[in-house]
Amino acid sequence: MMHISKVIIENFKCYEWKFELNLNKGINILVGNNEAGKSTILEAIHLALSGWINGRYLSTELTQWLFNAKVVNEYINSLKKKKFMPLPKISIELFFEIESEHESLKAFFEWNANTYKQKASGIKFEISFNDTDLNREHYNLLLNSGNEINSLPIEFYDYSWTSFSREYNLKPKIFNKYFKSSFIDSSNYRYQNGCDSEVLKNIRNFLDDKEKIEISLAHRRLQDNFSQDKAIFPINEKLKKENISDKNIKLSVELPTKTAWEDSLTVYLWDTPFSYIGKWEQCLIKTKLALGNKKSQEANILLLEEPENHLSHSNLNKFIKYVKDNHNEKQILISTHSSFVANKLGLDSLILLNKEDLTNKRSYSRIDKLKPETQKYFERLPGYDTLRLILCKKAILVEGSSDELIVQKAYYKIKSLLPIENGIDVISVWTGFLNFIEIAEQIKIPISIVTDNDWDISSIKYKYSNYVDDNQKDFIKVCFDESEDTGNLTIWKNNKPFNYNTLEPKLLKANNYDIQKFNKIFWTKYENIDELHKYMRSNKTDCALKIFESNEEITFPKYILDAIT
Repeated sequence: MMHISKVIIENFKCYEWKFELNLNKGINILVGNNEAGKSTILEAIHLALSGWINGRYLSTELTQWLFNAKVVNEYINSLKKKKFMPLPKISIELFFEIESEHESLKAFFEWNANTYKQKASGIKFEISFNDTDLNREHYNLLLNSGNEINSLPIEFYDYSWTSFSREYNLKPKIFNKYFKSSFIDSSNYRYQNGCDSEVLKNIRNFLDDKEKIEISLAHRRLQDNFSQDKAIFPINEKLKKENISDKNIKLSVELPTKTAWEDSLTVYLWDTPFSYIGKWEQCLIKTKLALGNKKSQEANILLLEEPENHLSHSNLNKFIKYVKDNHNEKQILISTHSSFVANKLGLDSLILLNKEDLTNKRSYSRIDKLKPETQKYFERLPGYDTLRLILCKKAILVEGSSDELIVQKAYYKIKSLLPIENGIDVISVWTGFLNFIEIAEQIKIPISIVTDNDWDISSIKYKYSNYVDDNQKDFIKVCFDESEDTGNLTIWKNNKPFNYNTLEPKLLKANNYDIQKFNKIFWTKYENIDELHKYMRSNKTDCALKIFESNEEITFPKYILDAIT
């Protein structure tokens, strides 16, 4: 399997100067906050391999807005200061990993015409000043005209491909036999005469040369049949007699190229045009066509933009299973905001894109050193909000929804803001604390853990021995009540002792067992603490919600305040 091992992007959209990203051989999952640059990486790879962007060929889409805005502004400001910086350029380098059975390709792709000036296989795509005598002359006239220049003179630009072995003036059709991308954007649909062009391109890849010729001939017969139609023939005769021109004028079907059928045919599902079927099914069909392509050397790089869009939970599960089971010889890059997608496809394939707030500089990190059992844990239970942890600045991890509400209320009491307003996410992880800690350790996300001691402080300290007492790491804090409380209350259904070491009893204790205060909050009329204990145990979430919404002055247990402060 041949694949892209590295991409280097320079001055393309949000990527200022050089950004380098190493890629896995199989699946790559791009995650990050909005404007982190996930989609731009997919666009850059597709542009470098095909010359297409925004669903069109670059010749019709070449614009200043493809360039990094900061770089363009620096160039324009230099002209105003008469410093005349060089015209900026866009560069996208793709480094290829070529398997031994295709060793002969290295002669074509391999040498040192790359960023590192080192021997490697790949191509460089550039959008740059078209340095001809005529362009230089006109550009100098523009600079010396005395007129203020407020935009990039894109009219002097062109684009080109070069292999690392210095094969100049390459065209995508030359290297697409070995490296070819299919870009599927389920969030945005661009149609070509009523049908997504990506569908027709992938259908074409299923056909052999004989079948393509047969379609072209059938399409040509449409022209003949149209001209001879009993309604059209007399109209053309009338045009002929009108002497509009000394040449024969007639209406006909255009056949401009040998692949004209791709521009005028459309795909139907059960007699419904492709553009009118559900968007989730459009996404699924396009992906299956790309993955199911029998020509193993074509479309071997699949780019998926947010596949979760328009898919219900059950259909997303089917979709991800299909991608995972059928990617075979394909290299796949997926951008996503879905924890379900990331968990199902494997967190070891995840690439976390980061953007520095002050500089807008992009970087990335990986979560590729998880224990196998942790990896399987999230794959088996994909409903966990792993991306909430991965994408936040700080997190407080709690066991359940009632703990989440109480922690948020405590935080609001101290800060007069909800945690999320300060970039802190409170996440319910049930009993998965250690699995989430493992993720936090890899990407250095500060976390606090709020957990019950359940009558067994020694077990808590053993379980979190790497993070408590002298071993505590400065960005991981485990918070629990240090006292083991007991009492005489039993649970009548099984006559088991009541657990006084969970959140609700600790709340009552922190407020000196003020029954009237909690009756007021819960709209109840209990007269003794045991009844209140049992009520809160049976109505955890409802009680937590009423505490969250209450204006009563509440004292929170120290271990919860420790997690916040």
